[in-house]
Amino acid sequence: MTKYVQRDISKIVLEALHEMPVVVITGMRQTGKSTFLQMQRELGKRRYITFDDFEYLEAAKTDPDGLLEPDHPVTIDEAQRCPEILTAIKKRVDRKRKKGQFLLSGSANFAILKGISESLAGRAIYLTLHPFTRRELSGRISGKPFLKRFLEKQEIREGQYLPPVKPKEILQGGMPTVCLGDVKNAFLWFKGYEQTYLERDIRELSQIANIISFRHLLHLIALRTGQLLSPSQLGRDAKMNTATTSRYLSLLEASFIIYRLNPYLRNRASRLIKSPKVYLSDSGLACYLASVKDLEPATREPLRGALFETYIAQNLSGIIDSTWPEARLYFWNIQGRHEVDFIVEAGSKCIAIEVKAASRWEKRDISGLNAFLSTTPHCKAGILAYNGNKTVRIGERLWAVPLSLVLS
Repeated sequence: MTKYVQRDISKIVLEALHEMPVVVITGMRQTGKSTFLQMQRELGKRRYITFDDFEYLEAAKTDPDGLLEPDHPVTIDEAQRCPEILTAIKKRVDRKRKKGQFLLSGSANFAILKGISESLAGRAIYLTLHPFTRRELSGRISGKPFLKRFLEKQEIREGQYLPPVKPKEILQGGMPTVCLGDVKNAFLWFKGYEQTYLERDIRELSQIANIISFRHLLHLIALRTGQLLSPSQLGRDAKMNTATTSRYLSLLEASFIIYRLNPYLRNRASRLIKSPKVYLSDSGLACYLASVKDLEPATREPLRGALFETYIAQNLSGIIDSTWPEARLYFWNIQGRHEVDFIVEAGSKCIAIEVKAASRWEKRDISGLNAFLSTTPHCKAGILAYNGNKTVRIGERLWAVPLSLVLS
């Protein structure tokens, strides 16, 4: 059995349980929610129920109130499978509001699903467990993330050597079974994951008239990960109308397979892009769906840059949602002129990050960062996150920083 790996989200979950009567942990299937709920030491005294167990599910549907023991903290896994239990939880909380009474998890976004979000409105806080981050896999989660420290005080020890991100890490992604080495053939695991997801999760969320078209759309999105989202163009390529495409995109988002990254619009630059970008939530799944098996520079894989960016987005989202809830992640784009891959904003401060998959960089690689810094006075720094191994200050408010450090 694989040794339990501590998750960054544990601290914020424990804090939330001391503040709110209901805490909900969501995230895509197989990111380790059940393992976290059962193996995290501080949660061990809670009663654990999973609706993957048919007997518990039937008991909850027939007598939801009877399943909830009075005053004993309970953890309910896969709670979205039984909406009836949410009504019972609502009544219990309204009758006696007790902090930390209910800890729920599910592989669907409760905040998006109508009825569920209404049942828990004002009573719950929602947290997302992402695929494993590089920081978690390294076992170094006790300190503040690098970006959080850097936003507070723009100081980096120059010349610090750090190993680069390996192509294998992008191909594996952060799904526990794959990145922890529990399977020998990751391709077969991802194939089974796709089939299980389509057959179980999506059919639970909504009736899909044409599962083949839905699967085709999923593969098309993988080929466009890290690009601006255009539902109409996706629909044309998938041979679906825009309404159906938008509905399927919402289902993919509700089950955390994809997410949209919104543009940063807080400066006065003209012609700012207002469409979101779309990302697969796990780079390993993106590689599988896009049929990419080799990301070594010599292969000249056209999607190499986009998949590296997907991996960085996956890590940044995981770090921010787990350890830095006041921060938000965006991108910046002036149509036809300049772009910055990521903007991390917390309060009135922000950091701009441009990702480069190569181990070397050129002056043209920082043109977007320079443009953003010149139009955004409150930006504390621009970072060229490249796959090299040395940190160098390259200008005013501008650094070249190894990806390994940015993700630490």
